[in-house]
Amino acid sequence: MSGRSTPSGSASSSCEELWSERNTIFKAAGYCFRTSQAIQAFGNAGCQFDDEADVPLSARQREQVAQIRATERQLGCTR
Repeated sequence: MSGRSTPSGSASSSCEELWSERNTIFKAAGYCFRTSQAIQAFGNAGCQFDDEADVPLSARQREQVAQIRATERQLGCTR
C-alpha cells in the first residue's frame, strides 16, 4: 500500500480502509461487534463470538489482523 507517502489528510481515509478491512475479517468469522459504528457498518446478524480471542481465525487471518493493527498504529489511527 502506498499510503505511507501520502499527505496526512489521507491518513484518515487509510485508517477507515484499514478499520474496514480488519473488521471484515472478524465479521466473516462471526464476531459480535460492540461499537455502534461497527454494528452500523457490519451488523451483528449471525454473530457468535463476543470476545475477539474466541473468534476462530486461521493463522493467516490472525497475521493479517496483526499487520493491519501495526499499520493502524504507525498511522496513528484511533479506534
